[in-house]
Amino acid sequence: MRLVIARCSVDYIGRLTAHLPMAPRLVLIKADGSVSIHADDRAFKPLNWMNPPCKLKEDGETWTVTHGKTGEKLVLTMAEILHDSSHELGVDPGLIKDGVEAHLQELLAEHITTLGPGYSLIRREYMTAIGPVDILCRDASGATVAVEIKRRGEIDGVEQLTRYLELLNRDPILAPVRGVFAAQEIKPQARVLAADRGIDCVTLDYDALRGIEPENPTLF
Repeated sequence: MRLVIARCSVDYIGRLTAHLPMAPRLVLIKADGSVSIHADDRAFKPLNWMNPPCKLKEDGETWTVTHGKTGEKLVLTMAEILHDSSHELGVDPGLIKDGVEAHLQELLAEHITTLGPGYSLIRREYMTAIGPVDILCRDASGATVAVEIKRRGEIDGVEQLTRYLELLNRDPILAPVRGVFAAQEIKPQARVLAADRGIDCVTLDYDALRGIEPENPTLF
């Protein structure tokens, strides 16, 4: 991961345009190719970003990040670089989910027809190169479905599922793979992004799932 702290302005050029005026900011350049721009507030959410596949070109004070598929661009104008360092983080062990989220996954896998009549489970924790998909299943037509489960569904969860789908759809045995974003509560912004990505949203009732849980679950 490369960390750059700089006084810079940022212009987004794509389906719309956006401008961040000159100010000190943190630029994160990750090994997966993503680039994000952060301020010293807004918690973890960036001011602007570009997901992979994208390419960074540094030309003096002008840094241009171009998306490999859409051609969208982030243009950073660097007035002063205050810090520039790179760090090898290695392979991340992945997120350890809390009890409720892990139990939701267990219950939904046990009662996969909650997603619709005719659904069947392929497996839980289906491993990809960037981490495990919570549930991989088939719908009534036999099509492959990847399910990402959260307690609270936000934009980051949709982005995570999007990355899984991109990898899974490269597998000719599984493709085409569609996505389902399942959570106890799904934020409106996440629903909008999911719809834009062709991902279905399902709200899970934890208490109802617990009510149909068998005395001797077979998945654990």
